Amino acid sequence: MIVGAAAVAAAPIPQLLMAETPVVHEVEIRSFEYLPAAVQVRIGDTIRWTNKDIAPHTATADEFGWETETLERNDTASIEVFEAMELSYFCAFHPHMKGQIEIIE
Repeated sequence: MIVGAAAVAAAPIPQLLMAETPVVHEVEIRSFEYLPAAVQVRIGDTIRWTNKDIAPHTATADEFGWETETLERNDTASIEVFEAMELSYFCAFHPHMKGQIEIIE
């Protein structure tokens, strides 16, 4: 039996392969807020923050385990999600700004 290209193209993609593809999650800093304030991620994904405010900001883990450094207007910074990372963060310049990371499986 000959298998045509259409049959091969229609073959299902294993869910395991799709689930392991890292994703970049975008967080904008705008009006002194992280948008979205909470992100759901997987180990190996990347979170990228972009500052759209005129004031400088950071994304800094509550216990200082990781940080983006200072982000001036239109700057971006990324952090790869790792298993033991701190999940709550704030802006070092504006501590009332809070963000949350949730690691899902």
